[in-house]
Amino acid sequence: PFPAPERMLGKRVIGPATRTGILHRLQTRELEGDGRRTFTQERFLNFACLGDFDTFDPNPELLVANYMRKRSKIMELVSARNLVFALTGSGVCAAFDLEKRCRVCFLNQTEDEVVRSLFYNRSNSSLITVSVFRSDNYSTLKCRTTPFEYIRRGQPDGGFPLFSAESLRWPGFVEFDDVNGKVLTFSAEDKTYKVWDITNYQLLFSIHDPNIAEIKISPGVMLLIYNRVPGRGSLDLKLLNVQDGTVLKSFSQLLARTKQVDFIEQFNEKLLLKQEGENLRIVDVRDMSTIEIDRRDFVTPHAFIFLYENQHFLTFHHHWVSVWNFKGELATRFDDHTLWYSDHSNTNNIYITSKQDIIISYHRQSLSDRGSINVSDIITGKSLARVSADQEDKYAAALEDVTA
Repeated sequence: PFPAPERMLGKRVIGPATRTGILHRLQTRELEGDGRRTFTQERFLNFACLGDFDTFDPNPELLVANYMRKRSKIMELVSARNLVFALTGSGVCAAFDLEKRCRVCFLNQTEDEVVRSLFYNRSNSSLITVSVFRSDNYSTLKCRTTPFEYIRRGQPDGGFPLFSAESLRWPGFVEFDDVNGKVLTFSAEDKTYKVWDITNYQLLFSIHDPNIAEIKISPGVMLLIYNRVPGRGSLDLKLLNVQDGTVLKSFSQLLARTKQVDFIEQFNEKLLLKQEGENLRIVDVRDMSTIEIDRRDFVTPHAFIFLYENQHFLTFHHHWVSVWNFKGELATRFDDHTLWYSDHSNTNNIYITSKQDIIISYHRQSLSDRGSINVSDIITGKSLARVSADQEDKYAAALEDVTA
């Protein structure tokens, strides 16, 4: 498939050809609030660290696998219904109860299970884990759903497997789309894409076409991108209704023949297309009208966030965040929002509220700096709050090297 920036609409976990394998992360999780002023005054006034949890347990009776006995960085956090789930880089997933301030259980079911990713299914109050196992050389993704009621009771074995009949061996993948309430799976063995209902995991429709290079999902529609024919100056695309697979439109998009495609993204009726060394094109697929952003102004980002509530999109390039509208204009410059991460493919320390008006992220001036949590208004770019700690604060270490 085409190389592409990370796209934060859905969460896609791809078969383990590499250690990371997470291409798409959903970061539009929910924070309550009635507006920006209330949000900053009430949520961040006298903010303080209440305590800490530890995913590490030296008890060999609980952690039978060697990899579970080693400390590892937290790579992913999911918080819902007073439960917090922490996933480490070594594949250990621990659940904590916020009210009782204790660890409830580990989600790893066997000693050779390495959890690769987490997804909170709000439609049925469950946690989906995507794992690989030593028994098949960590080559196949396995999905499992566990209701919160079992997790609270410390009974993670109360869950059940999902998509067990699907072969999700690399380059197969599973993608969770919270916006449309769908799950997309791809079996590389038979070149078949399947769309499932995220509420009851029933199969909705299948797509079998070996000529498909990639599928992108946006609200209400799926974009099918077909393999590029060498020397041809266009690319075949197709839009489907995400609910039932009905073809909405088939068309060809003109390309510069000799330039590789940096990315293609779909946002409602807008198609974003960028080729190497070329301007960004924003194409309205209804009438094929096009707006271009000069290549000197728009550098290929390593990640996107589409803001469906206010019809903008965020781009992330190195340590900078930019907000664009679909007129091709740079809409926002942030006062105080440079990002910090050691790995540009990891965007777990970026958080967007459900209203899509606030961005929260980890900021650090240098390796010697403890860092801070910065809060900014996406629309105006204004800094709203900054959570930091004095050197003598006993919880100052909580802001060191934040990874999620």
